[in-house]
Amino acid sequence: MISVEQKKNCCGCNACGDICPKNAISFNTDTEGFWYPSVDQSKCVNCGLCDKVCPMLNEYRTSGAIEKPECYAAEHKSVDVVFSSTTGGMFSAMADVMYKRKGYVGGAIHNKDFSVSEFISNDKKDLELLRRSKDLQSDATGFYIAVKNLLNAGESVLVCALPCQIAALKTYLGKEYANLITIDLICLGVNSPKVWRKYLDYIEELNNSKIVWTENKSKEYGWHNLTQKFVFENGKEYFDTSNTSLFIKGFIKSHLYCRPSCYACQFKKFPRPADITIGDFWGIERHDPSFNSNMGTSVVIVNTQKGKTFFEDVKKRIRFKESPLEWALSGNPALTRSITDISDKRDEFFNELECSPFDVAIAKYGDLDKKTSKEKKAEIRSYLSFIKRIITVTRLHPKPLYYTIKYSGLKNLLKKKGILCGSYSVLNIDKKANLDFEGLLTLGCKGHFPNSKLESRLCVGKNATLKVMGDFEVEYDCDIEVFDRAELIIQGKKYVKSDANEGLTIVCGERIELGADVGIGRNVHIRDTNGNHYLNTTGYRTTRPVVIGEKAWLCESCTIMPGVKIGVGSVVGVNSTVTKSVPDHALVSGYPATVVQENVIWKR
Repeated sequence: MISVEQKKNCCGCNACGDICPKNAISFNTDTEGFWYPSVDQSKCVNCGLCDKVCPMLNEYRTSGAIEKPECYAAEHKSVDVVFSSTTGGMFSAMADVMYKRKGYVGGAIHNKDFSVSEFISNDKKDLELLRRSKDLQSDATGFYIAVKNLLNAGESVLVCALPCQIAALKTYLGKEYANLITIDLICLGVNSPKVWRKYLDYIEELNNSKIVWTENKSKEYGWHNLTQKFVFENGKEYFDTSNTSLFIKGFIKSHLYCRPSCYACQFKKFPRPADITIGDFWGIERHDPSFNSNMGTSVVIVNTQKGKTFFEDVKKRIRFKESPLEWALSGNPALTRSITDISDKRDEFFNELECSPFDVAIAKYGDLDKKTSKEKKAEIRSYLSFIKRIITVTRLHPKPLYYTIKYSGLKNLLKKKGILCGSYSVLNIDKKANLDFEGLLTLGCKGHFPNSKLESRLCVGKNATLKVMGDFEVEYDCDIEVFDRAELIIQGKKYVKSDANEGLTIVCGERIELGADVGIGRNVHIRDTNGNHYLNTTGYRTTRPVVIGEKAWLCESCTIMPGVKIGVGSVVGVNSTVTKSVPDHALVSGYPATVVQENVIWKR
């Protein structure tokens, strides 16, 4: 009978429970949130099937393995599918092939409480639940039984799972099935469901609302940011990127809460358990710049003849290019190497987690402030890059250097706060103006035209306020005027670069706020005032505040009129004039602008 004497010897695949003819095996969850088999001695008949099916005790066999696997860089042809996928949409493309064959597709889904289970169906509508990685241990209880029953009934089946789960499926089935296609994922390690739930509790408390939806690696801030997106009952959204996520840092940096078996994984090798392997093709842009959209490029490794035949049907749905396997190995060491040794603070972390919120426990035992040599070198490179940036923007001309130092101060400038002025910048800032810098406003960048003499103008009047909360770049030929007692607030960079192209005009007579991560095209006009011009119209005001929501995109030559609020993530089309407020995630266009599309998602 199955017996787990050391937790590192159990991968939690649940196959032993499915194979037991007497239902003698159940799974108990330990203090770390991982489950392990427990045998009811009164039911056990010592048939030994549980030992025979265990992938940790039995070597999996890859039938029809190709001597040297074929490797591809690939992206789905549909941008919508790529947006909705963890990487380049390969699972969706392969699932579509199986659905077209009237077959079944199996993989991991979030349950209502955002735990994860294995699931299988032949309904294409379930693809939305199946795609995207989940990054934590999934419960596969009953899954192997379901797959075997379908195969024995002659149904075609595609299963996408972790390497250990595919190996468990192979040992469970006991033979090859021509009607089965298996896909394994490049896996760094599986995290504790308990830690995941505590993390979700922390996010809900932080945002004062219950989570109704979450997705891993949201593309709205780019593939490289590893963004976890949350949607709440109150309608708000929250993004946790690799730079801000305590969960990602605890997983990738501290290795605190992966399953014990993951630290010496025996499935990270070739031949792979599955017919096809998919994952992120990290570093592909260094080898092939044509895959450089930051939307997600998949690596596809074809391991068997059966996988090769199946992939031929997939190719018509994707853009692909054969690549050396070495490229994939260099960017994905997890193909052949386990994560580093288990943290010596693991026990203390889980003890703390019993009585403290997730953020408290991870801050205490995650070594989040400890910098690796790689991180230290990155900081030095960043500082040197900033010095180079100052030289490039000012071109060491006396006037922009004078303005930069005068209004920033050397101490602030070294902290990357203040105003960085390009050549031919003209500043008129009243002595009684209020300047508040928590980020860097770069004024008059010359981009592709470093020798351009077009001016960049900034005027801040008496008792007016200019508040810059994060980095924001404005190209040349801009005109920004903040009238007496008015207030211009620039949230700047939160997750990604926040900037305005050349020709920006801002006329601020009362209050204008630019949200974080906004993108502004050429010759955009934003104004909250009509000057001292009055109309004999009921309710008319000469000035009305303007708010540009977080991650909004103002396209070329659009005009934002007084009193307008642009919603979060909304897009204003080219040459549009916005006279009324725009809801979140809407695309507006025209004169005056009207909503032409709702629920718009775009990559900043």
